Amino acid sequence: MPEEVPALTGRLRTVATAGVVAVVAAGVFLRFYTHSALWLDEALTVDIARLPLHELPDKLRHDGAPPLYYALLHFWILLFGQSDVATRSLSGVLGVLTLPVAWFAGKEFGGRAVAWTSLVLLASAPFAVYYATEARMYALVILLTGCGVLALRRAITAPRSGNLVAVALVTAGLLYVQYWSLYLLAMVGLWFVGTMAWSAHKGREWKHAVPALLAVVVGCVAFAPWIPIFLYQSAHTGTPWAAPPNFSAVINAVTGFTDNQGSTAGSGTNQGRLLALIYFAMAALGLFGIGRSERIIELDVRTRPRARGITFVIAATLFSAIAGGILSSSAFSPRYAAVVFLPLLLLIALGTTCLLNPRLRMVVVSLAVAAGLFSSAQNIVTQRTQAPPAAAVINTYGRTGDIVAFCPDQLGPSVYRLLDDTSRYDMLTFPRGTGPQIINWVDYEQASTIGNPITFAARLVGLAGAHHHIWLVWQPGYETYGAKCERLATALLQTPGIGGHTWVTTHATKYYEPMNMTEYAPQGS
Repeated sequence: MPEEVPALTGRLRTVATAGVVAVVAAGVFLRFYTHSALWLDEALTVDIARLPLHELPDKLRHDGAPPLYYALLHFWILLFGQSDVATRSLSGVLGVLTLPVAWFAGKEFGGRAVAWTSLVLLASAPFAVYYATEARMYALVILLTGCGVLALRRAITAPRSGNLVAVALVTAGLLYVQYWSLYLLAMVGLWFVGTMAWSAHKGREWKHAVPALLAVVVGCVAFAPWIPIFLYQSAHTGTPWAAPPNFSAVINAVTGFTDNQGSTAGSGTNQGRLLALIYFAMAALGLFGIGRSERIIELDVRTRPRARGITFVIAATLFSAIAGGILSSSAFSPRYAAVVFLPLLLLIALGTTCLLNPRLRMVVVSLAVAAGLFSSAQNIVTQRTQAPPAAAVINTYGRTGDIVAFCPDQLGPSVYRLLDDTSRYDMLTFPRGTGPQIINWVDYEQASTIGNPITFAARLVGLAGAHHHIWLVWQPGYETYGAKCERLATALLQTPGIGGHTWVTTHATKYYEPMNMTEYAPQGS
């Protein structure tokens, strides 16, 4: 049975109840409200999801993602349209559904105190709020991992068919949503095998865990039809837009949970530091701490039995995933660690139960919630992309037959989405010369290396002729591009008979996806 801590009574209980209601209400509101336009990843996701279902496998083969979220978004778009609010609201709904799942998972894991703490920590968490307002798969990942914790614990204690089917479905769902789930499930399986072997060695009962492990295996087998595409993606798509990680990324993953993901400030804000400090401290208490009295907490280096499995899975998943990224030269982003986010919150919530002084526990949880809500509220006004001002200029001054070009092509989807009439323009992206709607990530580093900005500039000038303008949306500093986009902009400016005017200047401190927008026109036009 879960370990219970002394329940709140009297006035503290009333205050805590009102606080929970207020925090959950704020968390629900924040999961549906942001002013930003869709940035690259979101716009690209929507462009793929709105295609006919039979085209999804081929498009995702060239994109690098698994298909489940795209299929769900496809039907969501059919029902509610493809506006920013409509497409993001799917993640908002998934984020709200995760709240009761977190409560039940917390209750199963550590009792009612852990359940309520998990609920308010999740409701206020900047990481969860941000991805509930992004048209990407990470809100679904968090929901499925919560369901997985709940289903797995129930399958172990009561291996009935319903619980085992739930484990298999969640396992398959995770694999079809995010590939980092492979690391998570591998570590879950390793923990199962290790604990069963240890139990057998000690003469303890171990066969009760076999059905749950088999359910995980069945879920993994269900991934088999997608394996050929997964292998192709692994060999050809990768993540060439950033440098490979090192093992400090394990710490960065946790600190990345504590700030607004769309902010250019990263995890360096004061509220982010405070929340990270609480996360690390309470996670440590969750693993090692034993509350003896209101003033005494003991640390047991043998660890708390209840926390061993979830801590192993969290840590081993992060370390193995980072190691895999190093070996495969794949980039790392804190959002990939979404597979361990909710398990980590459960461990943090368990750590707060070591604080047997009710007032102290309320203060610590309140500080975490306040820091989280403060960071989450910034998501309302944070601008993820500079595409709106760039698109607004083209919409206002662009003429039929003008050329709209993008360097790199990664700037294309967010701007393309905001143009009033894309049929008026010839639109090309560097380096491949394809349209801006969907990016082909296959052998991307090779394509960007081969691309010649001088040749591309000449092509743009030739298409524009003597009467049309060239609108170049560009940004320096992208991985694998070197100075090619700057060279492209300079080559156009140095073309005889053409003058340039920059309408939009990059604001890297204001936008997560900054960009420049320069107009090139025949002199005298």
